[in-house]
Amino acid sequence: MPEGLPRKLRHAFILQVMLASVVVIVGAVATSSIVKEALTGQQLRSEAQEFWNGRARDPAYPLPRTSTLHGYFVASGEQHDRVPAGLRGYGAGVFDLPGRNRKLIVEERPQGRLYLVMSFDLLDAIIRRAGLVTMLLALLAVYLTTWLTYRTSKRLVTPVSWLAGQVARWDPGRPDMHTIAPGHVPGDGGDEVGQLTSALRNLARRTRDLVARERDFTRDASHELRTPLTVIRVATDMMLADADIPSRGHRTLLRMRQAGRDMEAIIDAFLILARERGEAPLTEDFDVAAIVDEEVEKVRPLLAGKPVELEVVAAASPRLHASPRVLAVMLGQVLDNACVFTERGRIEVRIERGSLVVADTGIGMAPEVLDRAWDPFYRADLVNPTGKGMGLPIVRRLAERFGWTVNLGSTPGVGTVVTIDFARDVLA
Repeated sequence: MPEGLPRKLRHAFILQVMLASVVVIVGAVATSSIVKEALTGQQLRSEAQEFWNGRARDPAYPLPRTSTLHGYFVASGEQHDRVPAGLRGYGAGVFDLPGRNRKLIVEERPQGRLYLVMSFDLLDAIIRRAGLVTMLLALLAVYLTTWLTYRTSKRLVTPVSWLAGQVARWDPGRPDMHTIAPGHVPGDGGDEVGQLTSALRNLARRTRDLVARERDFTRDASHELRTPLTVIRVATDMMLADADIPSRGHRTLLRMRQAGRDMEAIIDAFLILARERGEAPLTEDFDVAAIVDEEVEKVRPLLAGKPVELEVVAAASPRLHASPRVLAVMLGQVLDNACVFTERGRIEVRIERGSLVVADTGIGMAPEVLDRAWDPFYRADLVNPTGKGMGLPIVRRLAERFGWTVNLGSTPGVGTVVTIDFARDVLA
């Protein structure tokens, strides 16, 4: 499930706090170490300089002896017997002694060699406590600043997130613009949110009007077209009943009648799709086999003169509670395509418990054609004048409208398989 804007904002601030905390902790530790190193080295050098200055004034100036500082002095020419063995190997410089928190400075002058050992336990504790306090104050400042910034950002983002949720629940044909009226928007989004709300309301109003005009036009045009089509169909049937019509004219009339039926099927589909979402066509309990037999008989004339076998295989006898007209239009469009693009071989309509499968041995479709087969008015075979590019798109739109699914598989030179899945409406 995609994350919403508030959740992404929260994650961003959490990540920011974590990174800032790491930086503060690492910085505090590094600073404490640097300060400790600088202070201890400076303290040792100061003590050593103090001793040399004292010896310059008084040759008997004593070595420092405190709880934290201990010194040894070896005059020039003397042995190092009074110096602990562990210190004798060090040359001039400042060194960290192993074990306890101690440092050693060794300085050599013409008067002799000075060893000063200083313990920094107290200084280390002071620096550690000061660093801890500083780190805690810095983390507290980071957390408090981040929390206040997050609260402010969340208050600004909440109206946008709320608007997105309201718009997502709209019906494109009938958007409820009252839900995003200015007084209903939560939080304080400022002028920008007000402008966005106004733009959404205007867009929803235009979309609603556009959908209504399209639906009304489709419904009115379809109704108007049915009248002349009925006249043409009746006239065609009467002329076909005339035994004096020559065979050539008879074939022409058959094509005219089939074209009229195709047009009536498309008009029926348009009328169904033009209905409001809440106005489903009349539903009833019916046998799928009856619809299949009716539609198969309608398309048999399309196979006249072709070496093609059209067969119905009833692997089950499902009954549906749905619109029989919707299933008839969908199956009719699929069968019409199968008859048009199959020159030889076989067309099989298989009735399963929850689906209809139409398989043919026609020309098939390449992968690039199959990808565009659902696009309205797309025709891969531009030479064939009977293809209108509307059949499969209408089938898919009808299926989506009524909760069914349509699957299409095809192989060039092998054939095409179309599956209409209506399992959700099968009666137990």
